[in-house]
Amino acid sequence: MPNERLRAAMVEQGLTHHALAEELGVNVKSVERWVVGAIVPFPRNRHRLAVRLSRDESYLWPDALTRDRAAALAESEVVRIYPHRADVPADEWRQLFEDGNEDIGILVYAGLFLAEDSGLQRVLRKKGKAGARVRILLGDPDDVHIAERSEEEGIGDAIAAKIRNAQVLYGGLLHAPGIEFRLHRTVLYNSIYRADDRLFVNTHIYGLPAAQAPLWQLRKIPGGELAGHYLDSFERVWADATPMTES
Repeated sequence: MPNERLRAAMVEQGLTHHALAEELGVNVKSVERWVVGAIVPFPRNRHRLAVRLSRDESYLWPDALTRDRAAALAESEVVRIYPHRADVPADEWRQLFEDGNEDIGILVYAGLFLAEDSGLQRVLRKKGKAGARVRILLGDPDDVHIAERSEEEGIGDAIAAKIRNAQVLYGGLLHAPGIEFRLHRTVLYNSIYRADDRLFVNTHIYGLPAAQAPLWQLRKIPGGELAGHYLDSFERVWADATPMTES
């Protein structure tokens, strides 16, 4: 929709598209797109325009400032980015779950590297006993998505085998207080590891093992949406998953 507020302010100042473009040092086509509402000026130009037209930015582009704030909040939620999951030190994984006091969650296909960590299992047992809700989601080894993922990575049926191995390794936690296990049949775009408001998000890339794919370290902050997207995704997968029984 046309930006009538911008158009009216330019008319009031006696500015044509060409004149304003010359003053700002931009292409006249850009000014035309601003006026018809096709695009929103970059922040620097928005500020210069607001000063030139004696109007507040929030008056001329009320939605733009909301989007800018949302983007800034999302950026603030990113604590660190690792180029590969394998680059995350073992101590960082244990510290993540040590810091969780209310809600700890693991959403993976197999996550065998965690299941093999006896020290981490002790942390999960301790947290569950202390009252935290610990939820672990593994892929259903018989699901077609697991076979497809293995094929993508060129490793035969290795992922299904890893899941079954993880089930065995987690056997001692299956009936531990506060700890719940479920199997999911989800096309997993990201593996999610959460401890209260902190998350590790391991992206999945076609043809690349999860250990070699990037990992985002996030922390949810008031007003931020980025971490919340992954927390909501975890809850949706959990709701559709089935309880895991002893293998």
